[in-house]
Amino acid sequence: MCQDTPANVDREDQLVADEPVETDSEADLESLLSETTSIKSSMLQYRQENGRTYHKYKDGHMQHEIFYLTWDGKLGVTPPCEPDAKVGRVLDLGTGSGLWAIEFGDLHPEAEVLGMDLSPTQPSDIKAFEAVTQDRSTDCIATHRVPPNVKFEIDDFDEDWLYSQPFDYIHSRIINGGVGDWKKLIKKAYDNLQPGGWFEIQESEFSPAADDGTLPPEKALSRFAVLVRDAVKAFGRPFVEVPTLKDILTEVGFEDVALTRYKWPTNPWPKDPKHKRIGEWNFHNFAGAVETMALAPLTRVHGWTKEEVLVFSAEVRKDLRDPKVHAYFPIYTVVGRKPLKAATPAAATETAPAETSA
Repeated sequence: MCQDTPANVDREDQLVADEPVETDSEADLESLLSETTSIKSSMLQYRQENGRTYHKYKDGHMQHEIFYLTWDGKLGVTPPCEPDAKVGRVLDLGTGSGLWAIEFGDLHPEAEVLGMDLSPTQPSDIKAFEAVTQDRSTDCIATHRVPPNVKFEIDDFDEDWLYSQPFDYIHSRIINGGVGDWKKLIKKAYDNLQPGGWFEIQESEFSPAADDGTLPPEKALSRFAVLVRDAVKAFGRPFVEVPTLKDILTEVGFEDVALTRYKWPTNPWPKDPKHKRIGEWNFHNFAGAVETMALAPLTRVHGWTKEEVLVFSAEVRKDLRDPKVHAYFPIYTVVGRKPLKAATPAAATETAPAETSA
Protein backbone atom coordinates (compact mmCIF):
# COMPACT_ATOMS: atom_id res chain seq x y z
CA MET A 1 0.00 0.00 0.00
CA CYS A 2 1.12 3.56 -0.63
CA GLN A 3 1.79 5.69 2.42
CA ASP A 4 2.18 9.46 2.46
CA THR A 5 4.96 10.91 4.56
CA PRO A 6 3.45 12.40 7.74
CA ALA A 7 3.50 16.19 7.60
CA ASN A 8 5.38 16.54 10.88
CA VAL A 9 8.33 14.32 9.90
CA ASP A 10 11.59 16.27 10.11
CA ARG A 11 13.64 13.84 8.00
CA GLU A 12 13.16 10.51 6.20
CA ASP A 13 15.09 8.04 4.08
CA GLN A 14 14.80 8.20 0.28
CA LEU A 15 15.17 4.90 -1.58
CA VAL A 16 15.81 4.08 -5.24
CA ALA A 17 15.13 0.57 -6.57
CA ASP A 18 17.84 -1.59 -8.11
CA GLU A 19 17.31 -3.88 -11.10
CA PRO A 20 15.27 -6.85 -9.77
CA VAL A 21 16.59 -10.40 -9.55
CA GLU A 22 13.84 -12.95 -10.02
CA THR A 23 13.00 -15.26 -7.08
CA ASP A 24 9.72 -16.89 -8.03
CA SER A 25 9.67 -20.30 -6.40
CA GLU A 26 9.21 -21.48 -2.82
CA ALA A 27 12.57 -23.23 -3.26
CA ASP A 28 14.13 -19.82 -3.91
CA LEU A 29 12.60 -18.59 -0.66
CA GLU A 30 13.88 -21.57 1.33
CA SER A 31 17.33 -20.98 -0.15
CA LEU A 32 17.23 -17.35 0.96
CA LEU A 33 16.03 -18.27 4.45
CA SER A 34 18.77 -20.88 4.83
CA GLU A 35 21.58 -18.42 4.13
CA THR A 36 22.19 -17.82 7.84
CA THR A 37 25.94 -18.36 7.56
CA SER A 38 26.38 -15.55 5.04
CA ILE A 39 24.09 -13.27 7.07
CA LYS A 40 26.12 -13.93 10.23
CA SER A 41 29.31 -13.20 8.30
CA SER A 42 27.79 -9.97 6.98
CA MET A 43 26.87 -8.87 10.51
CA LEU A 44 30.30 -9.78 11.86
CA GLN A 45 32.02 -7.90 9.05
CA TYR A 46 29.92 -4.79 9.69
CA ARG A 47 30.69 -4.95 13.42
CA GLN A 48 34.41 -5.26 12.75
CA GLU A 49 34.30 -2.40 10.25
CA ASN A 50 32.87 -0.22 13.01
CA GLY A 51 35.38 -1.24 15.66
CA ARG A 52 33.05 -3.50 17.63
CA THR A 53 33.35 -7.10 18.77
CA TYR A 54 30.54 -9.51 18.06
CA HIS A 55 31.16 -12.68 20.06
CA LYS A 56 28.46 -15.13 19.05
CA TYR A 57 25.37 -14.82 16.91
CA LYS A 58 22.04 -16.02 18.28
CA ASP A 59 18.76 -16.20 16.37
CA GLY A 60 16.76 -13.10 17.21
CA HIS A 61 19.67 -10.66 17.26
CA MET A 62 18.90 -9.52 13.77
CA GLN A 63 16.48 -6.72 14.69
CA HIS A 64 19.04 -5.25 17.09
CA GLU A 65 21.67 -5.43 14.37
CA ILE A 66 19.38 -3.73 11.84
CA PHE A 67 18.93 -0.82 14.23
CA TYR A 68 22.71 -0.77 14.68
CA LEU A 69 23.21 -0.62 10.90
CA THR A 70 20.47 1.99 10.46
CA TRP A 71 22.30 4.40 12.77
CA ASP A 72 25.77 3.68 11.41
CA GLY A 73 27.04 1.76 14.40
CA LYS A 74 25.27 3.60 17.22
CA LEU A 75 22.57 2.53 19.68
CA GLY A 76 20.45 5.64 19.16
CA VAL A 77 20.32 9.13 17.69
CA THR A 78 20.43 11.39 20.76
CA PRO A 79 23.63 12.89 22.27
CA PRO A 80 23.91 10.23 25.03
CA CYS A 81 24.52 7.63 22.29
CA GLU A 82 27.59 9.40 20.93
CA PRO A 83 30.79 7.39 21.56
CA ASP A 84 32.41 10.14 23.64
CA ALA A 85 29.28 10.97 25.67
CA LYS A 86 29.49 10.83 29.46
CA VAL A 87 26.14 9.63 30.75
CA GLY A 88 24.79 9.30 34.29
CA ARG A 89 21.61 7.29 34.94
CA VAL A 90 19.92 5.50 32.02
CA LEU A 91 16.51 3.78 31.91
CA ASP A 92 15.63 1.26 29.18
CA LEU A 93 11.85 0.77 28.99
CA GLY A 94 10.64 -2.66 27.85
CA THR A 95 14.21 -3.94 27.87
CA GLY A 96 13.23 -7.46 26.74
CA SER A 97 16.35 -9.65 26.65
CA GLY A 98 18.39 -6.74 27.97
CA LEU A 99 20.66 -6.67 24.92
CA TRP A 100 20.41 -2.89 24.35
CA ALA A 101 21.02 -2.14 28.04
CA ILE A 102 24.00 -4.50 28.20
CA GLU A 103 25.58 -3.02 25.10
CA PHE A 104 25.00 0.55 26.30
CA GLY A 105 26.59 -0.35 29.64
CA ASP A 106 29.60 -1.83 27.83
CA LEU A 107 30.06 1.33 25.78
CA HIS A 108 29.50 3.71 28.71
CA PRO A 109 31.11 2.20 31.83
CA GLU A 110 30.53 5.47 33.69
CA ALA A 111 26.75 5.13 33.28
CA GLU A 112 24.29 3.44 35.63
CA VAL A 113 21.92 1.51 33.34
CA LEU A 114 18.57 0.10 34.49
CA GLY A 115 16.47 -2.14 32.24
CA MET A 116 12.75 -2.42 33.03
CA ASP A 117 10.39 -5.07 31.68
CA LEU A 118 7.23 -6.83 32.78
CA SER A 119 8.63 -10.25 31.85
CA PRO A 120 11.62 -11.81 33.67
CA THR A 121 13.68 -12.51 30.55
CA GLN A 122 16.76 -10.49 31.50
CA PRO A 123 19.96 -12.11 32.79
CA SER A 124 21.34 -11.65 36.29
CA ASP A 125 24.68 -13.26 35.42
CA ILE A 126 26.26 -15.15 32.55
CA LYS A 127 24.90 -18.58 33.64
CA ALA A 128 21.38 -17.22 33.98
CA PHE A 129 21.79 -15.54 30.61
CA GLU A 130 22.63 -18.86 28.95
CA ALA A 131 19.81 -20.68 30.78
CA VAL A 132 17.22 -18.11 29.72
CA THR A 133 18.42 -18.42 26.14
CA GLN A 134 18.16 -22.21 26.19
CA ASP A 135 14.94 -22.65 28.15
CA ARG A 136 12.82 -19.74 26.94
CA SER A 137 14.23 -19.19 23.42
CA THR A 138 14.97 -15.63 24.51
CA ASP A 139 16.88 -13.47 22.05
CA CYS A 140 20.16 -12.88 23.86
CA ILE A 141 23.88 -12.82 23.22
CA ALA A 142 24.91 -15.54 25.66
CA THR A 143 28.60 -14.69 25.46
CA HIS A 144 28.05 -11.11 26.66
CA ARG A 145 28.73 -10.91 30.38
CA VAL A 146 26.41 -8.44 32.07
CA PRO A 147 28.47 -5.35 32.95
CA PRO A 148 28.55 -4.37 36.64
CA ASN A 149 26.92 -1.03 35.80
CA VAL A 150 23.78 -2.71 34.36
CA LYS A 151 20.82 -3.84 36.47
CA PHE A 152 17.33 -5.10 35.67
CA GLU A 153 13.97 -4.84 37.38
CA ILE A 154 10.68 -6.59 36.72
CA ASP A 155 8.08 -3.84 36.60
CA ASP A 156 5.25 -2.45 34.48
CA PHE A 157 6.04 0.90 32.86
CA ASP A 158 2.30 1.61 32.72
CA GLU A 159 2.25 1.73 36.54
CA ASP A 160 3.58 4.57 38.73
CA TRP A 161 7.34 5.13 38.71
CA LEU A 162 8.91 5.66 42.14
CA TYR A 163 12.62 6.04 41.49
CA SER A 164 15.00 7.49 44.06
CA GLN A 165 16.88 9.59 41.48
CA PRO A 166 16.01 11.03 38.07
CA PHE A 167 17.62 9.82 34.85
CA ASP A 168 19.81 11.52 32.25
CA TYR A 169 18.55 9.38 29.37
CA ILE A 170 15.38 7.30 28.96
CA HIS A 171 15.15 4.92 25.99
CA SER A 172 12.42 2.71 24.53
CA ARG A 173 12.43 0.43 21.49
CA ILE A 174 9.52 -1.39 19.83
CA ILE A 175 6.97 -1.24 22.65
CA ASN A 176 4.08 -0.18 20.38
CA GLY A 177 1.09 -2.38 21.12
CA GLY A 178 2.24 -2.76 24.71
CA VAL A 179 1.55 0.75 26.02
CA GLY A 180 -1.74 1.48 27.75
CA ASP A 181 -1.54 5.28 27.48
CA TRP A 182 1.29 6.92 25.54
CA LYS A 183 0.65 10.40 26.94
CA LYS A 184 0.93 9.14 30.51
CA LEU A 185 4.10 7.24 29.64
CA ILE A 186 5.69 10.29 28.03
CA LYS A 187 4.71 12.44 31.04
CA LYS A 188 6.34 9.93 33.40
CA ALA A 189 9.49 10.00 31.30
CA TYR A 190 9.51 13.81 31.46
CA ASP A 191 8.98 13.85 35.23
CA ASN A 192 11.76 11.32 35.82
CA LEU A 193 14.42 13.07 33.73
CA GLN A 194 17.07 15.44 34.95
CA PRO A 195 16.78 18.95 33.45
CA GLY A 196 18.57 18.65 30.11
CA GLY A 197 17.94 14.88 29.97
CA TRP A 198 16.85 13.11 26.77
CA PHE A 199 13.93 10.81 25.96
CA GLU A 200 14.31 8.66 22.83
CA ILE A 201 11.54 6.53 21.33
CA GLN A 202 12.54 4.00 18.64
CA GLU A 203 9.34 2.62 17.21
CA SER A 204 7.34 0.94 14.46
CA GLU A 205 3.61 0.90 13.78
CA PHE A 206 3.60 -2.27 11.61
CA SER A 207 2.35 -0.62 8.44
CA PRO A 208 4.38 -1.78 5.40
CA ALA A 209 4.34 0.64 2.50
CA ALA A 210 5.73 1.22 -1.00
CA ASP A 211 6.23 4.74 -2.31
CA ASP A 212 5.79 3.66 -5.94
CA GLY A 213 2.49 1.78 -5.52
CA THR A 214 3.99 -1.71 -5.83
CA LEU A 215 2.30 -2.85 -2.59
CA PRO A 216 -1.45 -2.48 -3.26
CA PRO A 217 -4.01 -3.28 -0.52
CA GLU A 218 -4.88 -6.66 -2.03
CA LYS A 219 -1.33 -7.98 -1.57
CA ALA A 220 -1.00 -10.60 1.17
CA LEU A 221 1.59 -8.49 3.03
CA SER A 222 -0.80 -5.53 3.11
CA ARG A 223 -3.69 -7.69 4.32
CA PHE A 224 -1.46 -9.34 6.91
CA ALA A 225 -0.55 -5.99 8.46
CA VAL A 226 -4.20 -4.92 8.64
CA LEU A 227 -5.25 -8.22 10.22
CA VAL A 228 -2.52 -8.02 12.86
CA ARG A 229 -3.24 -4.38 13.71
CA ASP A 230 -6.97 -5.15 14.03
CA ALA A 231 -6.20 -8.11 16.30
CA VAL A 232 -3.90 -6.07 18.55
CA LYS A 233 -6.65 -3.48 18.84
CA ALA A 234 -9.08 -6.22 19.85
CA PHE A 235 -6.61 -7.31 22.52
CA GLY A 236 -6.91 -3.79 23.99
CA ARG A 237 -3.48 -2.41 23.07
CA PRO A 238 -3.79 -0.81 19.62
CA PHE A 239 -0.75 0.38 17.69
CA VAL A 240 -0.33 4.13 17.98
CA GLU A 241 0.46 6.19 14.87
CA VAL A 242 4.02 7.05 15.85
CA PRO A 243 4.13 10.56 14.28
CA THR A 244 1.40 11.65 16.73
CA LEU A 245 3.89 11.16 19.57
CA LYS A 246 5.88 14.17 18.41
CA ASP A 247 3.06 16.54 19.34
CA ILE A 248 2.61 14.79 22.69
CA LEU A 249 6.28 15.30 23.58
CA THR A 250 5.93 18.99 22.79
CA GLU A 251 2.68 19.24 24.75
CA VAL A 252 4.24 17.60 27.81
CA GLY A 253 7.09 20.13 27.78
CA PHE A 254 10.01 18.62 25.86
CA GLU A 255 12.25 20.84 23.74
CA ASP A 256 14.30 20.05 20.62
CA VAL A 257 11.62 17.53 19.65
CA ALA A 258 12.36 15.76 16.36
CA LEU A 259 10.69 12.97 14.36
CA THR A 260 12.69 10.96 11.82
CA ARG A 261 11.29 8.27 9.53
CA TYR A 262 13.56 5.44 8.41
CA LYS A 263 12.77 2.69 5.91
CA TRP A 264 13.59 -0.98 6.36
CA PRO A 265 13.17 -2.65 2.94
CA THR A 266 11.48 -6.06 2.86
CA ASN A 267 14.29 -7.53 0.74
CA PRO A 268 17.48 -6.27 -1.00
CA TRP A 269 15.56 -4.28 -3.64
CA PRO A 270 17.16 -0.82 -2.99
CA LYS A 271 20.10 0.31 -5.08
CA ASP A 272 22.27 1.88 -2.39
CA PRO A 273 24.48 -0.61 -0.51
CA LYS A 274 23.38 0.35 3.01
CA HIS A 275 19.66 -0.16 2.42
CA LYS A 276 20.32 -3.23 0.27
CA ARG A 277 22.05 -4.75 3.29
CA ILE A 278 19.24 -3.64 5.60
CA GLY A 279 16.76 -5.26 3.20
CA GLU A 280 18.71 -8.52 3.19
CA TRP A 281 18.85 -8.63 6.98
CA ASN A 282 15.23 -7.52 7.37
CA PHE A 283 13.98 -10.22 5.02
CA HIS A 284 15.62 -12.86 7.19
CA ASN A 285 14.39 -11.12 10.34
CA PHE A 286 10.76 -11.02 9.21
CA ALA A 287 10.16 -13.88 6.77
CA GLY A 288 11.20 -16.55 9.24
CA ALA A 289 8.81 -15.18 11.87
CA VAL A 290 5.65 -14.69 9.79
CA GLU A 291 3.86 -17.83 10.98
CA THR A 292 4.68 -17.13 14.64
CA MET A 293 3.43 -13.57 14.33
CA ALA A 294 0.27 -14.62 12.49
CA LEU A 295 -0.90 -17.61 14.47
CA ALA A 296 -2.37 -16.04 17.62
CA PRO A 297 -3.93 -12.93 16.01
CA LEU A 298 -5.50 -14.81 13.10
CA THR A 299 -6.78 -17.81 15.06
CA ARG A 300 -7.89 -16.12 18.29
CA VAL A 301 -9.39 -12.92 16.88
CA HIS A 302 -10.22 -13.64 13.25
CA GLY A 303 -11.25 -17.29 13.67
CA TRP A 304 -8.85 -18.79 11.13
CA THR A 305 -7.69 -22.39 11.28
CA LYS A 306 -4.00 -23.20 11.67
CA GLU A 307 -3.95 -24.60 8.13
CA GLU A 308 -5.37 -21.35 6.74
CA VAL A 309 -2.68 -19.40 8.60
CA LEU A 310 0.07 -21.57 7.12
CA VAL A 311 -1.21 -21.08 3.56
CA PHE A 312 -1.58 -17.33 4.07
CA SER A 313 1.90 -17.09 5.62
CA ALA A 314 3.38 -18.57 2.45
CA GLU A 315 1.64 -15.83 0.43
CA VAL A 316 3.04 -13.17 2.77
CA ARG A 317 6.58 -14.56 2.38
CA LYS A 318 6.14 -14.49 -1.40
CA ASP A 319 5.42 -10.75 -1.24
CA LEU A 320 8.36 -10.23 1.11
CA ARG A 321 10.84 -11.83 -1.29
CA ASP A 322 9.47 -10.25 -4.50
CA PRO A 323 12.07 -7.68 -5.71
CA LYS A 324 9.38 -6.03 -7.84
CA VAL A 325 7.52 -5.10 -4.65
CA HIS A 326 9.46 -2.08 -3.37
CA ALA A 327 8.04 -2.33 0.13
CA TYR A 328 9.51 -1.27 3.45
CA PHE A 329 8.57 -1.04 7.10
CA PRO A 330 8.60 2.53 8.46
CA ILE A 331 10.74 2.88 11.58
CA TYR A 332 10.70 6.10 13.60
CA THR A 333 12.70 7.92 16.19
CA VAL A 334 10.92 10.53 18.29
CA VAL A 335 13.27 12.43 20.60
CA GLY A 336 13.02 15.33 23.01
CA ARG A 337 15.08 17.08 25.68
CA LYS A 338 13.78 18.24 29.04
CA PRO A 339 14.42 22.00 29.43
CA LEU A 340 17.44 22.91 31.54
CA LYS A 341 15.31 25.07 33.83
CA ALA A 342 12.55 22.51 34.28
CA ALA A 343 11.80 21.10 37.71
CA THR A 344 11.79 17.40 38.55
CA PRO A 345 8.62 16.51 40.51
CA ALA A 346 8.82 15.02 43.97
CA ALA A 347 7.49 11.74 42.58
CA ALA A 348 10.88 11.15 41.01
CA THR A 349 12.66 11.43 44.35
CA GLU A 350 10.56 9.03 46.42
CA THR A 351 11.60 5.57 47.52
CA ALA A 352 12.74 3.42 44.61
CA PRO A 353 11.40 -0.04 43.88
CA ALA A 354 13.78 -2.93 44.34
CA GLU A 355 16.28 -3.18 41.49
CA THR A 356 17.63 -6.61 40.69
CA SER A 357 21.40 -6.59 40.84
CA ALA A 358 23.28 -7.88 37.86
